[in-house]
Amino acid sequence: PSEDGIDYVAYESEKQMPDIMRLFQKDLSEPYSIYTYRYFIHNWPRLCFLAMDGDACVGAIVCKLDVHKKLVKRGYIAMLAVDAKYRKRKIGSTLVLKAIRAMISDDADEVVLETEITNKPALRLYENLGFVRD
Repeated sequence: PSEDGIDYVAYESEKQMPDIMRLFQKDLSEPYSIYTYRYFIHNWPRLCFLAMDGDACVGAIVCKLDVHKKLVKRGYIAMLAVDAKYRKRKIGSTLVLKAIRAMISDDADEVVLETEITNKPALRLYENLGFVRD
């Protein structure tokens, strides 16, 4: 369902990969190779969501879920990006919440992430969602 003209969709196919990569490469401090994206998206396609404005991909989140120290099912938010023109519309928060719900439905015990200490908008977004610094 559309919220604020934005549709949130699950990852469907390799056809979406160029849009996903374009979005992240604009934002990330360290660009990844296509193999990094494929590692996450092919292994955990149910934990990848896109925010679409019509045909344009304006936000994306990529996550994984695996067993940590043989005990805990740990969800990991690997990448989150929202096109600069679409920020301040809760798109990032909505993507994170969708991913967390998907992880919980796959029995995640915890969800973790890493972000640069200098990335104040990301820190604010995650703190507003209840994440705490380690």
